[in-house]
This record gives sequence, structure tokens and C-alpha cells, in this order.
Amino acid sequence: MVERSAMAESLSNLSSAALNSQPSTFNKLCKIVAKLRGPGGCPWDREQTHESLLPATIEEAYEVAEAARAKNEAHFREELGDLLLLVVMHAEIAREAGRFDIDNVVADVTEKLVRRHPHVFGKSDARDSGAVLRQWEAIKREEKRSDSHYLASLPRALPALMRAQKAQSKAARVNFDWTELRDVLAKVEEELGETKSAIASQDRQSLEDEIGDLLFAIVNLARKCKLEAESALQTATDKFVARFNRLEDELRARGKRLGDVDLAELDEIWNAIKKMTNDRMTKDERSSND
Repeated sequence: MVERSAMAESLSNLSSAALNSQPSTFNKLCKIVAKLRGPGGCPWDREQTHESLLPATIEEAYEVAEAARAKNEAHFREELGDLLLLVVMHAEIAREAGRFDIDNVVADVTEKLVRRHPHVFGKSDARDSGAVLRQWEAIKREEKRSDSHYLASLPRALPALMRAQKAQSKAARVNFDWTELRDVLAKVEEELGETKSAIASQDRQSLEDEIGDLLFAIVNLARKCKLEAESALQTATDKFVARFNRLEDELRARGKRLGDVDLAELDEIWNAIKKMTNDRMTKDERSSND
């Protein structure tokens, strides 16, 4: 761990740099937001509070993720800007109340980065990513002493799949993890069996518990396969939506509408769409290997 005096010097130097050399474009953004919130500014912007902006903040974070996954550079850049705008807006609201301002936000995150990277700014010898993550968790627990439990910092506000995978990943860093993939698969099968038993029992609470355990086990399977469960489910949902849209288009071509067709016909169309999609994927794979 870095010596405290060296750490303090690094924090002081970097914090000063962060506060004194902000890009002019960032300062311009901050001034525009202050003007929008000030006398003679925009009525809508003046009415906003931290609470009223929370839905938009969460939505913009998801739109950033969507743009990143789509690998659309222009869209990604735009969405990052929208998210940054909301960060500046929250900081401006706090400044008006005399609590803190954007400089404090920048200084805090700058100090945190230095404090939690003693292998870069201090004398720690952590060099591989696993050691760095364990070190980060140790520093974070030291900072947040109100609850010393290892998973105390796990955010409750995260989406359920993401929170489950984060909990499992953190536990794995301290060796609480399956060593073999077959063990994870066995756990999924075990939880599926218990879910079937809960369905048979018609006990609603038991069923909720077992489906939760099954989902948790599947997230663990995704993690052990080096996949993000949240992204995998997003992809699966996107695939379902695309196929369902094609099903709806086919019904229209037949002069029919959703809701007026029985399941047998829907299944017939769905299976044809699925086969067509799979055949196209196989053809594309062959072409790419030629």
C-alpha cells in the first residue's frame, strides 16, 4: 500500500490539476447549464430537481450502453454528451443550494482514482487485473467503514441480472466460486428441478424463491462462460422482438391481425421465421469462412 505522505502529495497535485485545467468546452457547458437554470433562463430547466431528473439519468445511462453495444460512434458520442449534461445539471442544482459544485465532483473522483490505484501512483506491487480488483475492494471497504461486510458496497439500485453477476464476481475474487463449469451446470439443473417441484406444490412463495434461485444460477453460468448476463438477455430480447415483428408483418400479408389468430397458426409462422433466420445465419457463417 502507498505511504500516506506520498498519497497525499499525489492527491493534492492531481486535484489541483483537475480543478485548474478543465477544458474550455466543459466550462462552456457548465455556464450554459447555469444560465438555463438562472433568472431569465428556461422555465423547464429551472423547475428541475434531483428527483425529477432521476428517471432521465437512468434512461440516459441505458442509452449510452445501447449505443456502445451497437458500435455506432456518432450515437455513442451523442449519448455520452446527454449523460454528461445530466451530471452537470445535478451538480448545478447542488451548487444553487450551497451544498457542492461540479469542481467538487471532479476533485472527489480525481482523488478517488489516485487513492484506489496505489499500484500506479504509489508503491503497491499489484500488477495483474485480479490483484488490482482485490486491492480496490480492500481500499473501498476501508473507506466505507459503516458496514465492514465484503458485499456492503453492492448497489441495490442495479438491475437484478447485473446485481447478481456483480455479487458473484466479487465473491469469486475471494475464492468463493465454482472451479468447474460442470458444477455450475449441475447447479442450474438442480435449481430447475426445485422449480418444477415448486410449480407442482402450487406454493406461490416457494415458486418465487425457486425461480429466483434458478435465475441466479443461470447468471452464474453466463459469468463462468465469460458473458454478461444482462447483455445476453438484451440480445435474446432483441432477437425475439425482430422475429415477432416479422410474424406481425406476415399476418398483415395474409390479411389478418394479432389477437385474431390461434396459437397453431402463430406457431407455424414463428417456426418458419426461425428456420429462415437460422438458415441465413448458417449461410453467413459459411461465407465468412470461405
